[in-house]
Amino acid sequence: MLASWCLGNVLPSADAQSAGQTIAASDPRFRYEGRFDRSDPSGTVVIWEASRISLDFDGPTLNLLFSDNHDECFFNATVDGVTKIVELRQDHPAVNATFSDLGPGRHHLKLFKRSEASAGTVRFKGVELAEGVHAWLPPAPEYKTSMEFIGDSIAAGACDEDGKDDQWTNHLTHNSAKSYTTLTAAAFDADFQNLSVSGIGIVTGYDAWTEPQIWGRVYEDSKSVKADLTQWTPRIVFVHLGENDGSYPKAHQQPFPTNFGEAYVGFIHGLRAAYPNAQIVLLQGGMWNGANNQELLSAWHDAVAKLESSDKKMAHFQFKHWTYLHPRVADHKALAKELIAWLKQQDFMK
Repeated sequence: MLASWCLGNVLPSADAQSAGQTIAASDPRFRYEGRFDRSDPSGTVVIWEASRISLDFDGPTLNLLFSDNHDECFFNATVDGVTKIVELRQDHPAVNATFSDLGPGRHHLKLFKRSEASAGTVRFKGVELAEGVHAWLPPAPEYKTSMEFIGDSIAAGACDEDGKDDQWTNHLTHNSAKSYTTLTAAAFDADFQNLSVSGIGIVTGYDAWTEPQIWGRVYEDSKSVKADLTQWTPRIVFVHLGENDGSYPKAHQQPFPTNFGEAYVGFIHGLRAAYPNAQIVLLQGGMWNGANNQELLSAWHDAVAKLESSDKKMAHFQFKHWTYLHPRVADHKALAKELIAWLKQQDFMK
């Protein structure tokens, strides 16, 4: 049980329908895509950005059921091509958790978590449908490959829908659905997971943990249990880290960490042990430090050279496009365009 990571509550939706039949989250007709906590049969904790839940059903209404919200979570909830942003704030009623007047025929629900793990988690309890209607497991997506993204705020899509300034008080405008990671996965019809955390680094950063402490765990917490990595294995793993190892010391008048290269190599060796057959792509850039911090870039290039010299399934790519503030939606499109074009030229994509 991992209930200690899921404090707080989501009150019933203000527009919830009267009681109908409930399809519990443990029902096999739900399709789950991502890394979840399913240890408690009373509900599935949705943790990481870009986690997806889908269900086919009929009937005129659908009410999404949640509980145990910690901080704030936001989902894109799409039914038959119509998308609402579901807002789940601790100790507040759920917003936009109900669909009504859906009309006849079979409908398709897809929930996409747009906010990142460090912003909050929530327990998905299932859905409430009208009495007497049906639900089905959706057809399996026809994915052509699989990708895992491990990074920081850039890869998470933090602040991408903000205005002229970055803000962290309301994660409604942090939309991983429009990040370069989601755009890249979509370009290759890839199943994917996004395990990125704002502020995190290899050695230092703004997050409470470093990436080596939390990667491979169910939650973004070094005390969390480890995930079962045999349940889903990516064909390509993208690692986009280093921005905060450069940014945090600069912001606190500290020297760049001299052990960054050694720690980076050690972290990648750990990934290789977990995924012995995966292609690993090492990414850098997108913001100022990853594009301009010479201490970071020197250490990163040295680490990349060492890794590539002993591993034939290792490659690297450095973005040309970069921003001072966090990338906005237009910037993510530019980053995705660069990465997609490079990937299409690589033999491992063929």
